[in-house]
Amino acid sequence: MSAIDKTFESLRSQGRKAFLPFVTAGDPNLEFTGKVLRELVARGASLCELGIPYSDLIADGPVIQASYTRVLDQKQKLADILAAAQTWTAELSAPIVSMVSYSIIHRQGLENYVARAKAAGIAGAIVPDLLVEESDAFSEICKREDFSLIQLVTPTTPRDRALQICETSTGFLYFVSVTGITGERTELPPEVVDQVGWLKERTELPVCIGFGISKPEHVKMLAPVADGLIVGSAIVRKIAEVEEKGEAAVLAEIGELVDALTAAMES
Repeated sequence: MSAIDKTFESLRSQGRKAFLPFVTAGDPNLEFTGKVLRELVARGASLCELGIPYSDLIADGPVIQASYTRVLDQKQKLADILAAAQTWTAELSAPIVSMVSYSIIHRQGLENYVARAKAAGIAGAIVPDLLVEESDAFSEICKREDFSLIQLVTPTTPRDRALQICETSTGFLYFVSVTGITGERTELPPEVVDQVGWLKERTELPVCIGFGISKPEHVKMLAPVADGLIVGSAIVRKIAEVEEKGEAAVLAEIGELVDALTAAMES
């Protein structure tokens, strides 16, 4: 049983939902990323998503795109991120899962990427550009190594294909709440509730919803049907202000945001 499986099993036994924040590794530097992760876990994050910056973006909106660009401009290497992650995972009580392009995994070698990530204490990978039709080899490696492979289902995914994605995924399913790119939104489509409900009736995997979630009202709408909620751009936007506001102020603002969102999950 992977660390992610254990996390959701524990949450389920407590009748609680998962809060999954996303941060970009190395923005503005790896030392501050570690501080943000510690703050997020202290405020109740169930597990954390760590974005591995990549130049050819897949579904990331302007806020996360900008954060990736800032890191790539520093010539940050995967080896640097994994070395830092090994330090973070040794002290954090919540698992870390990487959000990573399949191009990076393929270039490293499938087994090599899993081995290096596991050595750094990373519990799994969200791979947004891995087609389910091409996922069997990586899925088998991940299952053998107890390394969770999280794949995405979107509002436009045909239902037979969604079921195929369920078969090759482990850990949890990432349900994309809106068609398009990541980013904070004023409103989320109400049909998401029905779509996630349909999916949950057909898989034992936890289903976590992401894209566009940034307000307590979003959380109150989606928490009843979801096993977890993913928040990225709203956090990354605050991190982008660290040079202007200072680390302490940004960490405090992130903590306040997380408190508001997690309180809405419990209400």
